[in-house]
Amino acid sequence: MEKTEGYRPNVAAIVLSSEFPERTRFLIARRKGMRRGWQFPQGGIDSGERPEEALRRELREEIGTDEVEILGEYPEWISYDFPPKSRNLRRYPFKGQRQKYFLVRLKEGATIRLDAFETPEFEEYRYVDMDELFRRVTFFKRKVYRRVIDYFIEEGIL
Repeated sequence: MEKTEGYRPNVAAIVLSSEFPERTRFLIARRKGMRRGWQFPQGGIDSGERPEEALRRELREEIGTDEVEILGEYPEWISYDFPPKSRNLRRYPFKGQRQKYFLVRLKEGATIRLDAFETPEFEEYRYVDMDELFRRVTFFKRKVYRRVIDYFIEEGIL
């Protein structure tokens, strides 16, 4: 059963490099001040905003570009809980997030700029292959990432 009460509506972008499909590399970024905070770009959905609108806004805010081609959308919303230690550090009243995932490919020539928004959320980014992706991303997101990526593989998109 999907969790909704107490979960922040959110979008997440699995961003592939512009080299896809010749080479499959994922963009991950490290949250400011978090040594192991590697993840996909993501963010909240504003009131009245459609998920695709939120996706493009969040990409502009977090990686400085929305120059992407949407390749697929995960058909369900996925909820996850913040780890208990992390939950205590957060100042907003959510237990976790309820996310809509999109698979996107950067357009040729798109430029990543982590400092494009007034308050950057990430301090570093890199492109990684699938093995490195699952070694690097923060532990509590791995299961969800695996589920979504496996779906896109099964659909023949990845």
